[in-house]
Amino acid sequence: MTPQRLLVIDDEVEFGKLVGRVGRDLGLEVEVTADPDRFKALLLSFKPDVIVMDMVMPNTEGIELIRWLSHERYPARVIVVTGYNPDYAKMAALMARAEGVVQVTTLFKPVRLAELRSALLGQ
Repeated sequence: MTPQRLLVIDDEVEFGKLVGRVGRDLGLEVEVTADPDRFKALLLSFKPDVIVMDMVMPNTEGIELIRWLSHERYPARVIVVTGYNPDYAKMAALMARAEGVVQVTTLFKPVRLAELRSALLGQ
């Protein structure tokens, strides 16, 4: 059985690395990026089962990427993360579901490791 794959996009490099380490510790194959174009390329080539996505980034908004995922009809579980107003993440999750991205979890920075592990495992 091949391990599940995790793709992380976050402009906070250290947070992205942390999520990547936690994912690897859980046995996931991991790719981390801060670049939206690289994210899209990795999505198509790496084919992740789980995506951790920051909502507020300088070069793109998580909302734009959710719309793109929906357009691509990509079936990964999506974990929406934000350090901003929690209502923004909740709104993004509602929009994602409305756009057809069915499996959406929201986490708020600072994220507790137990919460992150649980979300990555789909629990």
